[in-house]
Amino acid sequence: MSTIADIRKEYILETLDEKGAETNAIRQFDKWWEEATASKIEEVNAMTLATATPNGIPSARIVLLKGYDDDGFVFFTNYESNKGKDLAANPNACLVFFWKELERQVRVEGRVEKVSNEESDAYFFSRPQGSQVGAWASPQSSIIEGREVIEANVLKYSRQFEAQPLQRPAHWGGYRLKPQLIEFWQGRESRLHDRLQYTLQSDYNWKIERLAP
Repeated sequence: MSTIADIRKEYILETLDEKGAETNAIRQFDKWWEEATASKIEEVNAMTLATATPNGIPSARIVLLKGYDDDGFVFFTNYESNKGKDLAANPNACLVFFWKELERQVRVEGRVEKVSNEESDAYFFSRPQGSQVGAWASPQSSIIEGREVIEANVLKYSRQFEAQPLQRPAHWGGYRLKPQLIEFWQGRESRLHDRLQYTLQSDYNWKIERLAP
């Protein structure tokens, strides 16, 4: 049997250089996003969200990108979850996309802020009803005695909202990470990867620098 240390892959699909890269980081993300979605990658919008407490204790989990534009990258969650508590105390965060089929990663650093109530409402009511009820039923990240707690809550809120209109819970909504730095990583042979780092300047232009692999 091979050991964990023996697991390796050579990256040979693409290259990334300054001449072919967009001058704007969001436009470069556009290009890679379109190629990723065209590649039929399953859950192409899955991304790691890393947060930290005020004391610097890190935490990371997978969340789903639900939109992006020049203002930032949007995701939705329970504001009272562990990540919500982290972001309330320390709004600095990082996102990482890994598209292994394209041998690419994108890392995004920035500060996070809540989206408007209107934006949260619009997305909440676009979700399947089961997911809407689930947002009420789950005290996300809290310790519970067993699965039956969630099942009982689902039944409770399903019955409640048969008698009254379903609303978005105040503890659930969206965040937008406003990027200050975006790194594009393209796998290359012998671990000599291409890495281009975009840093947002005070004039809102992006400075591009190559990082050693």
